[in-house]
Amino acid sequence: MSGGAEARTDMRLRSRILAVTCLSLLLSVLVWFNYSAVLPQIVAEWGLSGTRAGIVFGAFQAGYLLAIVPMGQLADRHSPRYVIAAGATITGAFSLAFGLAAAGFLSGTLLRFLAGIGMAGVYVPGMRFLGDWFPAEDRGTAMGLYVGSFSLSSGLSFLVATAVADTIDWRAAIVVTSVGALLVGPIVIGLTEDHPDRVESDAAGFDLSVLRNRAYLCSVSIYSWHNWELFGMRNWMLAFLLTVPAVAAAGSPAFAGLLVGLTMAVGGLGNLVGGALSDRIGRQPAIGGALAVSGLLSLSFVAIGGFPLWVIVIALAIYGVALTADSAPTSTMVTEVVDDSRIGTALALQSFVGFSATVVSPIVFGAALDWGGYAVAFPTLAVGAALGLASLLALRAFTDASERIV
Repeated sequence: MSGGAEARTDMRLRSRILAVTCLSLLLSVLVWFNYSAVLPQIVAEWGLSGTRAGIVFGAFQAGYLLAIVPMGQLADRHSPRYVIAAGATITGAFSLAFGLAAAGFLSGTLLRFLAGIGMAGVYVPGMRFLGDWFPAEDRGTAMGLYVGSFSLSSGLSFLVATAVADTIDWRAAIVVTSVGALLVGPIVIGLTEDHPDRVESDAAGFDLSVLRNRAYLCSVSIYSWHNWELFGMRNWMLAFLLTVPAVAAAGSPAFAGLLVGLTMAVGGLGNLVGGALSDRIGRQPAIGGALAVSGLLSLSFVAIGGFPLWVIVIALAIYGVALTADSAPTSTMVTEVVDDSRIGTALALQSFVGFSATVVSPIVFGAALDWGGYAVAFPTLAVGAALGLASLLALRAFTDASERIV
């Protein structure tokens, strides 16, 4: 086979692997937010307090956080394809059980917790898998498409589950958004393969040397503050929009939900734009630009709420793109500043720390809301963007030229 033919074959193979891996994530993440989309119906049927409803949601996050580092280590030591297949099957099966059999607070919390454990086997191992197949010059774009699938699926989960719940009931909505994850195993095993030069780790435990890598630590900090701002918005934007006169004038609370779902879905474009741009102008400029735009919007969104509806819709679209545009470049940086045999573990620790911030940010927003209203609460999201920018400056200041990502 000629060199040109080999290159075309390799490109087709990488394209197929990227498409299948993105589809696997999209089908799995539908589970993540389906509970949030039907929360009012579940609260009414089970008689949940606000605290108990929050615990059921938090159980998924807790399962994810508990399992994410072990799953990353598994992806370093074994084929990521099988970790993804197993994780998706677990998250789909327990989410399906939630829709079919959950009878109240205790069973619902347990099933969401187990589904979260499965989800940990999909997201980071998928990034590890793509890191094997895509060289540095194309990795940002590939990561952008992959992480964009997460954002797109988050919005689709909200939209699909809401529509099914309104038509049938909340249990049908959970079932419909769970079955896709059960298809991931056969798809990823049957349509992908491991890279022939994949480097496997032989370490039995966590390699603490990564914690001495200043570029890695700065990247983790950037990612954590990115999540602070992003998930604070996702948790509270619906409640804010219900107070906005232009949105309320539409006459249906579901319209505010539609706007939030679309804002989350358009984040997929933000990941793609950010990843592709970082391949061209560098990781750091792409990250800095996204954080600056999202931070400014977080500071000004209460004022934007006083504008006509069309202005609010445009602002939400820009906000959705900017909030996610730094995610793929940051994760790509992690794959470039650690040893190839430790990528899965490093990404897992990044995800653990980053998603821990998603537990705190909505609480801080809520406390600020109680104290001074949305005019005080939204700037707490901008603080996340500002600290992300500070971490980016630290990356420049505390790493020498050989460590820097340009």
